[in-house]
Amino acid sequence: MKKRSNVLTLVVSLVLVVVVIAGFSMFGGPASLPPSSGYGPNPELPEPNQRLIPVVNPPNAIGWADGEKPVAAEGMEVTAFASGLDHPRWLYVLPNGDVLVAESNAPADRPDDAKGIKGWFFKFFKKKSGGGVPSADRITLLRDADGDGVAETKSVFIDGLTSPFGMVLVGDTFYVANTDAVVSFPYSEGETEITAEPTKITDLPAGTINHHWTKGLVASTDGTKLYVSVGSNSNAAENGFEAETERAAIWEVDLATGSHRIFASGLRNPVGMAWDAESGAL
Repeated sequence: MKKRSNVLTLVVSLVLVVVVIAGFSMFGGPASLPPSSGYGPNPELPEPNQRLIPVVNPPNAIGWADGEKPVAAEGMEVTAFASGLDHPRWLYVLPNGDVLVAESNAPADRPDDAKGIKGWFFKFFKKKSGGGVPSADRITLLRDADGDGVAETKSVFIDGLTSPFGMVLVGDTFYVANTDAVVSFPYSEGETEITAEPTKITDLPAGTINHHWTKGLVASTDGTKLYVSVGSNSNAAENGFEAETERAAIWEVDLATGSHRIFASGLRNPVGMAWDAESGAL
C-alpha cells in the first residue's frame, strides 16, 4: 500500500511539474526586435523559439456596456443596427435591403483538431476569449423598414445549418456555404423565412480536423459559377500535407454540373472575397 502511495505521489508530482513548465512556456519575454523590423522587402525576424506551449496573450471578452459604442470619424455616427446575436460571422445584403447574418461557430465534430496538452491550452484560451461555445447554425434576417439605421425585424431566416458562413443570391436561388458543403434554397423576394429542405451542390473539405472551418462564397457575374474559399487544415502544415488536399485554395464550382476545379491555391485562410469593380479580378 505504501509503495502504491509513493508511486501515486510521484505521478502527481510529475504532472504538476509539466503543468508549471507549460505555464511558464506560455509567457514570452519582451520582444527582441521593434515592430518596424518586420516590415518592408527585407524584414528582420527573430530566431524560432521552440516551446511546449506557444506564446499566447488572449484578450478578455467583455462586450459593450449599455449605451457604449465605438467612436466614429468626424462627421459620422455609429448606431447599433442589431444586438443579441450569437457569434455573427458574416453579412450579406439582399436586393430589397434585408441584411442576413450568419450566426456560426466552429463545428463540434473535430476530434483531431487541437489534441494533447497543446490542444487543451488552445481550447482553454479560446473559451477565455469568448469562443469554444456551440454553433448557433443559423442565418438571421434583419430588416430596417423605416431606414433609421436600426433593424425592427429580427427573424430566423434559415435554421439547422452546419457552421454556415458564406452566402450569395443568384436569381431566385440562395446559396449557403456550410463548413462541409455548399447548399441551395429557393428564395422569393421579401420572405423572412426559408423552410424548404436544402439541395446539396457540392461537398467541401471538412473531416475530423477542419482547422480553418469557415467557407466563403461569391458568384460569378454571369451567375454560372460559385467561388468557394477553403482555408488550410493547419497553421504551418503541422497535420501533414495529406490533410491539406484541396485546401488553402479557392474552388470554382460549375452550377450546371456541381463539378469544381482549383481556381487559386497557396492561400492559408482566404476569407472575404469580392470582385474588383474596375478590373473584374477576384
